[in-house]
Amino acid sequence: MTFDVLPATADRFDDVATMLGPKNPAANVCWCLSHRLDSRTNRELVGPARREHVRMLCERDVAPGVLAYEDDTVVGWAAVAPRSELPFAKSRKIPHVDDLPVWSLWCVKVRPGHRGKGVAHALVRGAAEYAASKGAPAVEGYPVENQGQKVDLTMAYVGTRSLFEAAGFIKAADTDAVSGGFPRVVMRRSLG
Repeated sequence: MTFDVLPATADRFDDVATMLGPKNPAANVCWCLSHRLDSRTNRELVGPARREHVRMLCERDVAPGVLAYEDDTVVGWAAVAPRSELPFAKSRKIPHVDDLPVWSLWCVKVRPGHRGKGVAHALVRGAAEYAASKGAPAVEGYPVENQGQKVDLTMAYVGTRSLFEAAGFIKAADTDAVSGGFPRVVMRRSLG
């Protein structure tokens, strides 16, 4: 099965909202901001303000991520951005491999009813291609090293090492981070 992976631009904001927004507009859900914003700003943005912040991100020259489509239906989301703009830039648990201005790919989400079809694979490849189109020399992900064990869906958004390997990423470093009880690793794909 093939999927179109496109940048999450302002004209696609309704699809971003489909993938990230809550059923209750006043709910304080992630909106994929937890790893994009510092913790104070993340706590201060509540309810509809979170939606509006993501809308503003979609209006920038660099989209906040990519969307996967099966025909005309949005089926997935992946967040990708320059690491220098993210809390990962100051992380004590996820190391910098070197001084290269890498981009980070930290969230992969597949819509219920579309899992197991290869959407996550298309998203990881598409996010890397988008980063390359914006001049990124490399992109990193911080997935779990689950060694084939099942990952709880709540924590599966970070991806797995094998998912990133299938998209041409190689292990660049260990981390001190854990997700869903599994250690996380730095996976990197050179784009140059």
